[in-house]
Amino acid sequence: MAFISTRNVSFYYDKEDSVSLKPVLDGIDLDISSGEFVALLGHNGSGKSTLAKHLNAMLLPTGGCVLVDGRNTAEEDEKYEIRRMVGMVLQNPDNQLVSTIVEEDVAFGPENLGVEPSEIRRRVDEALDTVNMLDYREHAPHKLSGGQKQRVAIAGILAMQPDCLVMDEPTAMLDPQGRGEVLETISRLNSERGMTVVLITHYMEEAVAADRVVVMDDGRIIMQGTPREIFSRVDELRAVGLSVPQPTQLCYLLRKQGIALPDGILDSEECVQALSMLLEETNVGN
Repeated sequence: MAFISTRNVSFYYDKEDSVSLKPVLDGIDLDISSGEFVALLGHNGSGKSTLAKHLNAMLLPTGGCVLVDGRNTAEEDEKYEIRRMVGMVLQNPDNQLVSTIVEEDVAFGPENLGVEPSEIRRRVDEALDTVNMLDYREHAPHKLSGGQKQRVAIAGILAMQPDCLVMDEPTAMLDPQGRGEVLETISRLNSERGMTVVLITHYMEEAVAADRVVVMDDGRIIMQGTPREIFSRVDELRAVGLSVPQPTQLCYLLRKQGIALPDGILDSEECVQALSMLLEETNVGN
């Protein structure tokens, strides 16, 4: 059984106008396995953020159902446990930082769960260590960089010991260094801890790190597969307003000029290797 399942989920922000309006989500069927890293892509207005908010019962479906470890998000007495199991990290870390000291901020969630003080202390230190922010535990959050703030926000969720992290464009407001710090943290949590990760991103290079890429358009899932499978479909992605990683785009353009390069190149290293092999073959031929 999948850890998270959506079954024919539809959603309208105004239920009373559901007859005349187009749904924000339209018949979403999606299974996410425990320990999987899923990247959710789509242009603005495609429904991806709305879907993310359904995964921890921030929003409830107008039609269909969402199950988290077999628990229905529409059941009122299940919401507390669902929100403990599925932690949500938002785009702007300032919206999740509530205290004037980093360690107090990270402790906020477990305190509200009624965790014993000694256990809170252990969880706070462990969570900050996990995101490489333990040395900043007595700092003021507002003095941190954007990437550091986002890692503290992630630590605050980790201290509640969720099984899954849902991240809604967590790097959108960060510079390249901050994006790298946050993505490295996400990837490590997934690979070393086996934490389920759902990442919404506009950066195609970030989606390359995922096990599976899910593409949305107009409230529907239109394709899903491994990063290599999805980013090989350059023309289809461009048709719905999405790009591909830059190395993939470069090789795509070179292939259109008749240069024999393989499909599915995802990163700079693969691109360099493919070009090097092509040059070697050309030199041998001469």
